[in-house]
Amino acid sequence: MHQSLARTVAATILLGASACVTMPAHAAPADPSTPTVFAHRGASTEAPENTLAAVRRAHEQHITWVENDVQRTKDGALVVIHDATLNRTTDVEQVFPDRAPWRVADFTLAEIRRLDAGVWFAPHFSGERVPTLEEYLRLLDQDRQGLLLELKRPELYPGIEKQTVDALEKAGWLDQAHLSGRLVIQSFDADALRRTHELRPAVVTGFLGSPPVSCLKEYAAFADQINPDAKDVTYAYVQAVHSVKGPDGKPLRMNAWTVDDLATAVRMAALGADGIITNRPDVIRNGVQ
Repeated sequence: MHQSLARTVAATILLGASACVTMPAHAAPADPSTPTVFAHRGASTEAPENTLAAVRRAHEQHITWVENDVQRTKDGALVVIHDATLNRTTDVEQVFPDRAPWRVADFTLAEIRRLDAGVWFAPHFSGERVPTLEEYLRLLDQDRQGLLLELKRPELYPGIEKQTVDALEKAGWLDQAHLSGRLVIQSFDADALRRTHELRPAVVTGFLGSPPVSCLKEYAAFADQINPDAKDVTYAYVQAVHSVKGPDGKPLRMNAWTVDDLATAVRMAALGADGIITNRPDVIRNGVQ
C-alpha cells in the first residue's frame, strides 16, 4: 500500500478541491478505543504476502480481517498481487527471462500460474502460487474472515471496478451477510472508488489517503471510510473524519496504515482510529485489544 503524497493530491484535484486547506495538528488524546486489526496482505511477516498461505496464517492467529490487492492479467483474470510487476514476489525472471519488465498485465493467467510466489519468502513456501480473486474469496469464506480489498492501480485496468464487483457477486459476497460486516473496497484512486460506489452503493468503500478536512464532505459522497497513512493521523483529523457522515448517513470511519510497532498502534487506538492495518496482526492485536 505504498503510494506517494502526489496520488492523494491528484485525487483532490480530480474532485475540484484545489482550494481545500489542511487541518492543523492537535495532539489532544481521545479515550482509548479497540480498533479492528487488518492483516495487511495476510499475515505477511510470517508467510508470503497476498498468498493463500498468508490468509491461512492470519486465520491461525484468529485475525478476522485480511487486506489484499487485486489486479488483472492479460487475458482478463483477476489475481491477488500488490506490485504491478511480478519480479519482486515471484520467480518470473527465471521462468520468463526475456519478458522484462514483467508486468502483471502482460501475462496470461496460465503463465502466472507457472510462477512460484512463495520461495522468495522462505524455502518451505516453495510452490505457493499467485491466487485468483475467486480462490482468495473462497478461502476467506471458508474461514469466515472479512476482506479489505484494494483496487490496485485501477488506471492500468479500465473497467476493473465493474469486473471486481461482478466477481464478488458471483462468489456470493454481495449478500447482506457480507455487505453488513465482511467487505470493504478501497483505493487510492478517487474516481475508481466513485465508480465502485455508483455500481453498488451498498458496498462499503474506503479512500486511501488523507484528504484535507475541508474536502471530507466531497469524499463522503462516495466513501464510507478515510484510510490514511498513520503518519498523517492526529486527534483533530480523526475527530474531523468522524464528524462527517458518509453516503449511508453514518459517520465516516478511519483505518490507519501500515502500523507494525506497538507504540504507534497504541497511539492510533488512543487517537480514536477505528482500525489498524498491519503486517504483524497478532502482535498488534495483542497490544491494543
